[in-house]
Amino acid sequence: MWFIFALLSAIFASLTSILAKIGIDAVNSNLATAIRTVVVVMMAWGMVFLTHTQSGLSEISRKSWVFLILSGLATGASWLCYYRALQMGEASKIVPIDKLSVVITLALAFIFLHEKFTIKSLIGCILIGAGTLVMVL
Repeated sequence: MWFIFALLSAIFASLTSILAKIGIDAVNSNLATAIRTVVVVMMAWGMVFLTHTQSGLSEISRKSWVFLILSGLATGASWLCYYRALQMGEASKIVPIDKLSVVITLALAFIFLHEKFTIKSLIGCILIGAGTLVMVL
């Protein structure tokens, strides 16, 4: 089931890029990011209430709060940079660079989460990096 959600995530992320590139025309990138963020917040809280999981708020540990807040700040910074890049350049070049996050995530997961970094992971990282270079040059 995780694979289906991951695949849907990729599909929606690709739609996000195309829709954002069209929508950001003649709009300040920070304002566009704020509008997008409000929509995401409303959608996320809508799902919380729709699934009746709002009672779980009181059960979240201090550690989880800290890391969820840091994750939110990283997401915000990513979105601000992404929208600014989309406003300035071509989506077909920006998206592959943005997807280098896969390589960075694998490296950080190895360093901080002590996840396995196999020869398959290494080959994948090299291919993603090489593919990104081919697409943007």
